[in-house]
Amino acid sequence: MNTVDTLYGPMALKQFKQLRTLRLLVCDVDGVFSDGRIYLGNDGEELKAFHTRDGYGIKALINAGVEVAVITGRTSAIVANRMKSLTVQHIIQGEENKTDALATLMKQLNVKPQDVAAIGDDMPDTGMYQHAAIKIAVNDAHPQVKQQANWITTLPGGFGAVREVCDTILQAKDKLKGILGASV
Repeated sequence: MNTVDTLYGPMALKQFKQLRTLRLLVCDVDGVFSDGRIYLGNDGEELKAFHTRDGYGIKALINAGVEVAVITGRTSAIVANRMKSLTVQHIIQGEENKTDALATLMKQLNVKPQDVAAIGDDMPDTGMYQHAAIKIAVNDAHPQVKQQANWITTLPGGFGAVREVCDTILQAKDKLKGILGASV
């Protein structure tokens, strides 16, 4: 059989096996952790909505020993605060060149492309794909991003796509059943 049944549907066996040795998940923020919309108040206040299930998945993945990083072109205190609450150690903001940012992070962490998965939703995120064996697009990603991805989530960005990725990685590592903690 060339596929494995995951919680979210079938996945190619070869790709599922790649997840077993994954050491680093790199994520964009807007359009991945959020639905891509930015709410601006009259006084310039910026708001974003994050899904608690995504947060739970990230914490579970970190607790299972997988490094998590975010690389985003925008800079936002909201993102810094959210990622710190999830215990994400690698928060790279204001970085338009995601290719170089990921290459630098990989050197710091001593990881190879076969150990990396990257998830995005728009063209700037495809730079991360150059250094990742597993190239993930959220379900509602730009069509050109989906064309470059080798995994498209069943869920859209901001609505559980990150949790889908985390659960599938944990399932591949046989660590899905022991997850404990609180939604954040």
